[in-house]
Amino acid sequence: MSIRFDGRVAIVTGAGNGLGRSHALQLAARGAKVVVNDLGGDRDGSGASSDAAKAVVAEIEAAGGIAIANGADVTDYAEVEAMVQEAKAAWGSVDILVNNAGVLRDKSFSKIEMKDFDFVLDVHLIGSVNCTKAVWPLMREQNYGRIAMTTSSSGLYGNFGQTNYGAAKMGVIGLMNTLVLEGGKYGIHVNALSPCAATRMTEDLMPENLLDLLTPESVTPALLYIVSEDGPNRTIITAGAGTYACTKVYETGGMWLPEDQQTPEKIAENWAAISDPDTQTEYTSGNDQTQNMLTKAATGLGIKLS
Repeated sequence: MSIRFDGRVAIVTGAGNGLGRSHALQLAARGAKVVVNDLGGDRDGSGASSDAAKAVVAEIEAAGGIAIANGADVTDYAEVEAMVQEAKAAWGSVDILVNNAGVLRDKSFSKIEMKDFDFVLDVHLIGSVNCTKAVWPLMREQNYGRIAMTTSSSGLYGNFGQTNYGAAKMGVIGLMNTLVLEGGKYGIHVNALSPCAATRMTEDLMPENLLDLLTPESVTPALLYIVSEDGPNRTIITAGAGTYACTKVYETGGMWLPEDQQTPEKIAENWAAISDPDTQTEYTSGNDQTQNMLTKAATGLGIKLS
């Protein structure tokens, strides 16, 4: 099976360097028309220049592909909306959105200023919201869409000095989970990529001898898969140094306690059963959790569920 994107239109944010550049080049190489979006700022979000996006477009065109550069700031909804309209005017649709734009402003929580916390959330989380909101009506109308969020181990598991980044990166998972439920009947798939790559975002965080293994090019195959026509839905795929895996959120089956035992002491006493990993299940909506709780309570109380 060959995965191609002929006839598809893709927007890749933060595509002037690193992962975004790799994603844009490979989508174009496999037939997609690509909007190479990049504000052109430094990794902390300061400054702006269209040079990086134009350079990636030149690479795509030199290889025989089709692309346009766009400098929209993902935190500005009006600019994002105009970018989507530009793509539609040029090529008729937007079929794929890769939310990749990002910044870093790392500091421990005790030292971070709220303006730096807010800014990182604004770029990663609200930027993803803005871009997704702008393409959503178009994808609903055409009954097709593939959207990729970019999450991180910092959000899924935590990393020192990255409370702002981690909060934003876990936020896009919550965004994904609900968009899956709302977009399913319109043929819209929403997934998340958790990359580990040596880019300007990570150059100070890893030993130099390992950075050579963590190429953006080793991550992009995972991105191409989750935005492909037959790709998955509601999936978190991790990728780095040629290793690919899935991250899943599980909840244990839990234990019902009668009203006279609903105390912190009884929870402590029964903690082994409450937290038993052998009972864990992957839920696909918040209603699944509610149903489990009510079923256990009804069984304990002898109430017959209709």
